[in-house]
Amino acid sequence: MSTARIVVHDAYLIGDVDRRLFGSFVEHMGRAVYGGIYEPGHATADEHGFRTDVLRLVKELGPTMVRYPGGNFVSAYNWEDGVGPVEDRPVRLDLAWRSRETNRVGLAEFAAWSENADVELMMAVNLGTRGVDAARNLVEYCNHPGGTYWSDLRRSHGVADPYGIKIWCLGNEMDAPWQIGHKTAVEYGRIALESAKAMRRVDPGIELVACGSSNRWMPTFGEWEATVLEETYEQVDYISLHNYYEDVDGDAASFLASSDSMDDFITSVVATADHIKGKLHSRKSIQLSFDEWNVWHQTEFHSHDGSREAWREAPDLAEDVYTVTEAVVVGSLLISLLNHADRVRMACIAQLVNVIAPITTVEGGAAWRQTTFFPFADVAARAGGVALRLDIDAGRHETAKYGEVDDVVAAATWDEGTGEIVIFAANRSLDRTVELDLVLGGRFEGYRAMAHRVLTHDDRDAANTADRMENVTPRTVSVTDSVAFPPVSWNVVTLRRA
Repeated sequence: MSTARIVVHDAYLIGDVDRRLFGSFVEHMGRAVYGGIYEPGHATADEHGFRTDVLRLVKELGPTMVRYPGGNFVSAYNWEDGVGPVEDRPVRLDLAWRSRETNRVGLAEFAAWSENADVELMMAVNLGTRGVDAARNLVEYCNHPGGTYWSDLRRSHGVADPYGIKIWCLGNEMDAPWQIGHKTAVEYGRIALESAKAMRRVDPGIELVACGSSNRWMPTFGEWEATVLEETYEQVDYISLHNYYEDVDGDAASFLASSDSMDDFITSVVATADHIKGKLHSRKSIQLSFDEWNVWHQTEFHSHDGSREAWREAPDLAEDVYTVTEAVVVGSLLISLLNHADRVRMACIAQLVNVIAPITTVEGGAAWRQTTFFPFADVAARAGGVALRLDIDAGRHETAKYGEVDDVVAAATWDEGTGEIVIFAANRSLDRTVELDLVLGGRFEGYRAMAHRVLTHDDRDAANTADRMENVTPRTVSVTDSVAFPPVSWNVVTLRRA
């Protein structure tokens, strides 16, 4: 057994935790929509065709915001196809995922579902095959009260009040060669700027997210962010980050240290954004929107590209089954986001249902929680108030990919109203139990650990499946004189004044 000494002091603050940090993502990809949140004829379906068993799990998971409708899907999407009478909507070829899109679910349906799920809608516009005109028209359709062509069209579709969508993504992954309408940084920066200007003229109160790099390994990473921000700086509020993590080589030790890579990614983008701020002599700081992140078995997914049957409706794509190890990685990535809460103001785990998701369904059957459901639900439910900057002294171990890394990573939040401190910790060691040594200072003197919730398993490859839906679940551990984190574990420790 080793020890992790964690100093918690009320003088060491990162910043307020924006609740939009706990967002998710629903793209028209695979069975995320059709067969995921929406399945008319299912025993639990409501009058609109949405699965209420899935909705209950979504509410338990607790996302605060959902990005829609893509993703790669949005870069060839005509938003007009998804409004108005369902029976009049066209069936289209979706070039992103080589599927048939029926448009049975569009803006009105998803907005209504979002309201039922108590999540904020984050909307993306197509800057791949379309541009300024379609983007500003969509804002008018969604947010203008009435008396104009597009707002009155919405009203004729049975939606009298504006949707009032506040957060808008200016396209998706436009740096990527796989993207429909891929652009250079200058090309994208120009169309993003002009779209932003037009959209803001329709609704000055919206917040806009410019596309950053598709991942930190892109050959244009850094240069892309700098060029795009130099073009758009005064018209946008956020730059996006996307990255997925996987164990490619069976190197569990390196995989468990993935949050070190996320930390480096975030600090690099912050440095670039602040460089452009200085270069432009701007008074405002660009914030970060990490609006695609998760564990994804991408190597396996892309190896099947040539054998996929094209033009199916809602094919089963990227339906990864997640292990305890992967749940601990997801937890550690959440810790990284919390530890950068001063600049990362929004984030979306991608995706919500079936497609690399914490929730899985069977067509006509059950819905259940994957292992990755639990750390996200813990943080979404418990992380509030102010993020604390922890001083951690823990054991270290060697990894092939990242060199020497800490056994334990942790984040903490403090709710001044309730007085409660919550520590979120991941033990990334494969073989060492770590005992928690808390040092509490300032107003936190006299606090002690009152509750400990842990997710672990004797088999770190254990998962929840259709025939064993509760194989892996968190448990509450009795807190006496000490708190110990088992190897490969996700932990939530609650502190209150004794």
